[in-house]
Amino acid sequence: MTTRSASDAPPGGLSLDAEALYLALVDGVRALRRSDTQLAGIASGGAWLAERLQRDLGLAGDAGILSSSMHRDDFAQRGLAASTQTRLPFDVNGADILLLDDVLYTGRTVRAVLNELYDYGRPARVRLAVLVDRGGRELPVQADFAAARVTLPPSQALALAQAGAGGFVFELREAEPC
Repeated sequence: MTTRSASDAPPGGLSLDAEALYLALVDGVRALRRSDTQLAGIASGGAWLAERLQRDLGLAGDAGILSSSMHRDDFAQRGLAASTQTRLPFDVNGADILLLDDVLYTGRTVRAVLNELYDYGRPARVRLAVLVDRGGRELPVQADFAAARVTLPPSQALALAQAGAGGFVFELREAEPC
């Protein structure tokens, strides 16, 4: 696992190799998975990760996608964005689910996604794996696996983006005011 802070960054900002972290995530997911584990990604970065992991690990079927939009505690400010809708191609009841996300920050998106997941049934277990844990938690949420831990000021946002040929890159930008 990699640990970096914005103060350790080269001139021009924090540099994270999303593809290298994805390879670490593959190893972490292999260690966490059982034969009956279902993958589900948080829209959008986590969904991209879950879909690619499903392929790269040679798993049958499709990974699930979970949207946080209907359960967000800031719904009144954000409204319903044109985002990916929840799609779970497996029975949630009694399932062992590995939830995937690109960046874990406050924990509020994970809380919203767990509420969404439980609208579909009651899983036996839910675990969380992320590419980057940036700290700054506002809720008691912790990843079972994080490929890297970084420290960023609240004024910066880190997000996964899709690059050419199915690869990943990170975008670092100014955070939107709440």
